[in-house]
Amino acid sequence: MAETNFIDYVKIICRSGKGGRGSMHMHRAKYQPNGGPDGGDGGRGGHIYLRGNRNYWTLLHLRYQRHVFAGHGGNGGKNGSHGADGSDCYIDVPCGTVVYDAESGRFLCDVTDDGQVVMLLKGGRGGMGNKHFATATNQAPRYAQPGEPMQELTVIMELKLLADVGLVGFPNAGKSTLVNAVSSARPKIAGYPFTTLEPSLGIVSYRDNQSFVMADIPGIIEGASEGKGLGLRFLRHIERNSVLLFMVPGDTDDIRHEYEVLLGELETFNPEMLEKQRILAITKCDLLDEELMDMLSAELPTDLPHVFISAVTGMGIAALKDCLWEAMNSESNKLAYSATGERHATLVHRDKDLTFLQEEMEAEGELEDIEIVDDIEMLDDEDIEYVDIDEE
Repeated sequence: MAETNFIDYVKIICRSGKGGRGSMHMHRAKYQPNGGPDGGDGGRGGHIYLRGNRNYWTLLHLRYQRHVFAGHGGNGGKNGSHGADGSDCYIDVPCGTVVYDAESGRFLCDVTDDGQVVMLLKGGRGGMGNKHFATATNQAPRYAQPGEPMQELTVIMELKLLADVGLVGFPNAGKSTLVNAVSSARPKIAGYPFTTLEPSLGIVSYRDNQSFVMADIPGIIEGASEGKGLGLRFLRHIERNSVLLFMVPGDTDDIRHEYEVLLGELETFNPEMLEKQRILAITKCDLLDEELMDMLSAELPTDLPHVFISAVTGMGIAALKDCLWEAMNSESNKLAYSATGERHATLVHRDKDLTFLQEEMEAEGELEDIEIVDDIEMLDDEDIEYVDIDEE
């Protein structure tokens, strides 16, 4: 495949900052022989955040940035001086980016909205200075708490285009021609298979100044699940669509068989995609007469809505828009969406293991409304490092 700027898959290594250690300092000043402990706390390590940015359309800017490291927290100082907090790191990603753990493949988070901020890795907490351990029976503690260690995680980021309608069909089925006819998108169109090498989006205008988004992906063939053709690498871009529009040319020998082949490839990729509403469009119908179209309709499944269209002449385009709009706004489609509870609940075909620590973040005064996808426990008293003050 030729080099392209459409990058929808990257693998990077992320590492948060470690917390600074607390100070074990004893206050020394003239005329204050019993100054006591005044060691300050260490600063926290920097966090790793993901931030949705609508100005990005691909993951190209992350292709050669394979390491993302946050800053470490500073150590505590004398006179109760608090260590500096490590610098946070924000990774801007396009809306529709899904993040997985590269080692286990588990789902981590989903960035779908512009400005949405998700904490990917939490920086280590700073250790407490010896002033916190002073008691009536231990007025000169000679130990302080070390900072929490950093976290490191290798993640895989996949971009899934956000659209209402997804086009599914064999090469040269007329998908790009349809997008070109109903929207301002201008995908490459030619008379040979696999003309479309990268997904594209088109905004389709509808009645009363309404519109919806249509996603065109490269054609798939029988055996794509086994790696034939372009394989199934682009099917992730129609996982989010509420309606799937299957497109089969009218001059095909067996329209129903081609539809079932396409349906089987989708089931192999992700069985949950079969729960989406489906519409069949028979393309290139300017070559057919009404009698032949009636014969073809009798051979199609009765429970599958179908429309005969021709993107070149405009035949059936208005009826197709009405059918798509009705399917997108049907009650069954709305119920299926709301029943998931989360927007990504039925969109990802991998295990989901997401831990939210919202209450803990709010208690610490961190950013509000941030999803935390990973965390480590605070050190126990047994983990306190005891160091002789003379070594400092």
